[in-house]
Amino acid sequence: MPALPEELTLLAADRVDDIPSSTFYRIARLRQEVFVVEQDCVYLDLDGRDLEPGARQLWAQTDGGEVAATVRILDESAHEANLVSIGRVVTAPAWRGRGVAAALLQAAIEACAGRAILIHAQSHLADWYGRFGFAPCGEEFLEDGIPHTPMRIG
Repeated sequence: MPALPEELTLLAADRVDDIPSSTFYRIARLRQEVFVVEQDCVYLDLDGRDLEPGARQLWAQTDGGEVAATVRILDESAHEANLVSIGRVVTAPAWRGRGVAAALLQAAIEACAGRAILIHAQSHLADWYGRFGFAPCGEEFLEDGIPHTPMRIG
């Protein structure tokens, strides 16, 4: 598994209620900073899915509580038996290029414990996701003006 930089700790919660409110605030803020502001995609990031049963959060943070990166795992078994999705994969600009996203994604894949995993990868990152075993599973589509490729493992 790719290693996190030594100044970061990997944390996980099976329910949003298990995350201190100040930490979830920092997770949500990072998602807003990158997806809404940096990528200029006006959408409701806090879509209610963080509150669903089976929703898991994984994040890497400093000892001081700065969230460097985060991912969300959702139970998608209502759509397909034994399916989960990984989404909201985001790294703070200051932490990019240091292997943080790779370590976090690998941890998320391992947390899915052999279940089929679906992602909607930004198409320019499809090769990067392919390094983790994801393969395209459908046609490219536009989401918020950004080309995405559905990919899965299993």
